[in-house]
Amino acid sequence: MIKLLTIVGARPQIIKAAALSRAIKNSFQTRIREFILHTGQHYDQNMSQVFFDELGIPEPDFNLNVGSASHGVQTARMIEGIEERLLDLKPDFLVVYGDTNSTLAGAVAASKIHIPIVHIEAGLRSFNKTMPEEINRIMCDHASTMLFSPTLTGLKNLQNEGFRLNSEPPFTSDNPAIFHCGDVMYDNSLFFAQLADLKSSIMEQNQLKPGQFVLGTIHRDNNTDDPKRLTAIFEALIRISEISGLEVFLPLHPRTSKIMERNLNSNLLQKIRSNAHLKISQPVSFLDIIKLEKNAMIIMTDSGGVQKESYFFRKPCIILRPETEWVEIVKNGTAIIADADKDRILNAFAYFEERPDLDFPPEFGDGEAGEFICEQIIRAFNGV
Repeated sequence: MIKLLTIVGARPQIIKAAALSRAIKNSFQTRIREFILHTGQHYDQNMSQVFFDELGIPEPDFNLNVGSASHGVQTARMIEGIEERLLDLKPDFLVVYGDTNSTLAGAVAASKIHIPIVHIEAGLRSFNKTMPEEINRIMCDHASTMLFSPTLTGLKNLQNEGFRLNSEPPFTSDNPAIFHCGDVMYDNSLFFAQLADLKSSIMEQNQLKPGQFVLGTIHRDNNTDDPKRLTAIFEALIRISEISGLEVFLPLHPRTSKIMERNLNSNLLQKIRSNAHLKISQPVSFLDIIKLEKNAMIIMTDSGGVQKESYFFRKPCIILRPETEWVEIVKNGTAIIADADKDRILNAFAYFEERPDLDFPPEFGDGEAGEFICEQIIRAFNGV
């Protein structure tokens, strides 16, 4: 039986990993045994038993509990802990997701002791190396033996960096296998949307009507910690609520709420508080955010994951960043990069308000990426 060790570092990665875990449980449990290691990169108080039970996600077998620290200290602690588990467990493959410090630490630890690395979400590039995530994803890709890209653009990025797309087995880090597999989060969005309809009451709790509200999320430091950028975003949100009459629903992390008090002037804070159509809430659960995405009219976000999920649920997206890894959704006209620019945000909103019938081609696969990845791991293990 093939033995996998999957590395995750935060709640979003556990949710991503759920697609592979579900595929193994449903179709491959006689051929693949998976162990999950949580580095503890991000502490999340919502990571309770209810989280795992509600979403049907397997709990991690190991937790390093590294906690927050500088990039170097945190990554070093994770490398040490992951290496120890790798030496004990001796897995056939190490599986990592995306671009966090946990991803990088897993790739470094496994590559040093010659355990093949499977990188899911390979090939994504923002072409902005000031982002720590960009460095992490590039370094992980170049250490991996099997690279699974969710998009054709990701595949092209790898090819441009010198990867061969038609390698023959046996696969190694010098002769890696490259695949376009579709997106595991599309698998999850289809699966969890059904659960959200059954279990989430977020719409009723906030008197939100389907198709009659804007969903916003803001969490990136370069937006929250820069007074000019944060001011521009909130001025745009207020203006949108005034000119459209739509509710604007904004679940915010407590850290962002505190920063608002420091980085926004008193007049703007008063406008935010007195605006009946601008609803700011505590963070919401994963099922709640899925329910909100599915029912929003337009989504505004600086989150890469939410950008992508907007597409899954066929919603136009205004991107509050200067660039995106998900260039497909911009190229086909379903998303607009507005950065933290008030006028660009308002223009993007007006554009989408006038175009309710956008086309959303199947850019992210067929909802069975998890099964495809498992099949390819089995083939590689058997040298086929």
